[in-house]
Amino acid sequence: MTRLLGKSPGGLEHSGFEAVESLQGLRRIFKSYRSAHFKDLLYSMEVSFEVYRGSPGGHIVSDTTTRILGHNEIFIEITHSGLCGTDEHFFNSTQVLGHEGIGIVRLLGSNVTSVKVGDRVGFGYVRKVCGTCDNCGTGWDQYCRSARIYGECDFDVGTFGHGTVWDASCVFPIPDGYLSEDAAPLLCAGATVWNCLSRFGARPTDRVGILGIGGLGHLAIKIAAKMGCHVVVLSRTDDKKEDALRYGADEFQILDQIDHSSFQPLKHLLLCGSHLLNQASKLMRLMDTKGTIYPLTVSMADTPVPFLPMNFRGVRIQGSLVASRQDLRELLEFCNRKKIKPTIMKFPLTPAGVEEAMQKLRNGQIKYRAVLVREPLPGAA
Repeated sequence: MTRLLGKSPGGLEHSGFEAVESLQGLRRIFKSYRSAHFKDLLYSMEVSFEVYRGSPGGHIVSDTTTRILGHNEIFIEITHSGLCGTDEHFFNSTQVLGHEGIGIVRLLGSNVTSVKVGDRVGFGYVRKVCGTCDNCGTGWDQYCRSARIYGECDFDVGTFGHGTVWDASCVFPIPDGYLSEDAAPLLCAGATVWNCLSRFGARPTDRVGILGIGGLGHLAIKIAAKMGCHVVVLSRTDDKKEDALRYGADEFQILDQIDHSSFQPLKHLLLCGSHLLNQASKLMRLMDTKGTIYPLTVSMADTPVPFLPMNFRGVRIQGSLVASRQDLRELLEFCNRKKIKPTIMKFPLTPAGVEEAMQKLRNGQIKYRAVLVREPLPGAA
């Protein structure tokens, strides 16, 4: 007699088959064995790891979570994570925070062939996509119709902590020689501005405006400059003028002092600060015919849209969400090749380090992206 046993995700033993007393019975067994359902019963790998959650009181709470490693998933030991303004939206929730992660692959699901143990990878806002819907099939998989994205599901995984479980199709190799601390902010901030500049027709001859010099804005300046665009930085004060010019800006304009009689209009305008979203009519005056405005940092409140000047200039407002998987790979390669690095401030990847970094972000004290660092790893020399 033959009897096969499997484990369910709940850890309970299941009798895969009843007693087998004939060759025909054995054939039935192995036919069933090949089925995905029974494979799920036989394959079970639990991983437990430390994570950092938000809390109703606004403090970071250390916790341990346990997950079953799926066939197409990998376990990653986290070494670095960027801190994003989006994380603040969930600071008072109980979910695991963070979505700009870098780490080392430690375990593979049974079907994973795209990465190997020991690979250094990045992972970000999108945890999983179906790969088969219309958006996935046309290279816009960040809009996958069944995407699993930060803040909407999988509340026990993120990038703040010691480890995470991720779908192998949504991790990205970090180029050799490119520092993990520099790669982390590219997974959201960099991806967000790169998507606008690479997907919606920005050309080297275009005047590209960047409003706001923060986590997104400073990367937009550096990337657009290396793409050959004429970069026009717009700000309320000249406090960051020196930084903007050093990062590659060709012009620096104080918004309330622009002389519209001589100002050359913009083909693209990336809104990397939300303070002028309710004054969109002012922004329309800056735009060229058929220009495009990208609202990248937005308020939860309704925003008035000046349709009349939009129509007269043919201006469009283009929504954008991070970047597709292929665009993220290209961004990492582009930044490595062009020596583009974010300007960062480092904090320890601990509950206290997360809280300190978030407080400085709220106070406007981060230049220009906070990166949480867990080093050295256990067992490292």
